[in-house]
Amino acid sequence: MAQVVAVCMSERKGERKTPVEQVEIQVGHGIVGDAHAGAWHRQVSLLAQESIDKMRAMGLDVSAGDFGENITTSGIDLVSLPVGAQLRVGESLLEVTQIGKECHARCAIYYQAGDCVMPKEGIFATVVSGGLVRAVDTVAATATAPGQVSTGNLGCQRRES
Repeated sequence: MAQVVAVCMSERKGERKTPVEQVEIQVGHGIVGDAHAGAWHRQVSLLAQESIDKMRAMGLDVSAGDFGENITTSGIDLVSLPVGAQLRVGESLLEVTQIGKECHARCAIYYQAGDCVMPKEGIFATVVSGGLVRAVDTVAATATAPGQVSTGNLGCQRRES
């Protein structure tokens, strides 16, 4: 079963996020107290532990939050989810708005390893319904109707590598 490995936040943009016990996710905002929260299409960011493990295999000493993600998951292939898919994460419901992102300035991790997973394997979402999220909460993709995913916020799309 897919689960949350860690929940992380930071007070300022451009820095690693720190794992915390739990986060409160608000509709139309994201994670309360996180620098990236706000009324935009990237209210919450997610990255798979499996992606972090790839960077560890390259010799980096990295862990949850080091790539700027709010929620680290395990057991779900995040990058295979289509834009518009909904994820039940703990008490909250998120809608995927973007897969990957453009890396405008190379981060320290890129210079150490020659690569970074967040631009290719991180996903971003808006909040459909809020609630608390903690490590070990379950993560599940949900459909709005049998075989269908929501198409509510498709202003963004999959980033091609």
